Amino acid sequence: MDKETKKGKKPREKQRKSLFREYLEAAIIAVVLALFIRTFVIQAYKIPSGSMEPTLLVGDHILVNKFIYGIKAPFIKKTIIPVSEPKRGDIIVFVYPLDRKKDYIKRVIGLPGDEIQITGKKIFINGKLFDAPFGVYDQNSRRDNRLGPIVVPASGLFVMGDNRDHSYDSRYWGFVPLELVKGKAIIIYWSWPHWNRFGHLIR
Repeated sequence: MDKETKKGKKPREKQRKSLFREYLEAAIIAVVLALFIRTFVIQAYKIPSGSMEPTLLVGDHILVNKFIYGIKAPFIKKTIIPVSEPKRGDIIVFVYPLDRKKDYIKRVIGLPGDEIQITGKKIFINGKLFDAPFGVYDQNSRRDNRLGPIVVPASGLFVMGDNRDHSYDSRYWGFVPLELVKGKAIIIYWSWPHWNRFGHLIR
């Protein structure tokens, strides 16, 4: 009887091991897929400051398209499969050049080769007034908005926050190297306490 009992247990043990293995394989595949998507396709971010108001508010949770500007090799930040380049007006997430442990989010104003000059609250690109309806200014601010003219380097971007007088951006710390760009902000998927912003496309 003992032999029969032991024999009867073997199929159950194999079944348990087989079931455990299936769950383990499924979990590993799920983790690998999640890491792949986060690294190369889509990543979630939370807006921590008001530098992009009124476009993005503190508490907005956004999704960033990391594939749109090409696939970058992890760690070395080098684009191995180019797709497109950032365009003027794009809202991008990038590694802050002065502290590689931080990510910033700003709007692209100047592209490689552009001449940028700021006089008062007016931006001139290549000698022409840049009409930017998304940029807002604090009329009570005494911040000096004069800059340039400066030329954006071939491998860089000039970025600014939409909340012009409350943004620490390219006017103060320089250009964003293209290899530090992570992706383009595309949608607000959650916002607390601003419920009406759920699903809002970012422009």
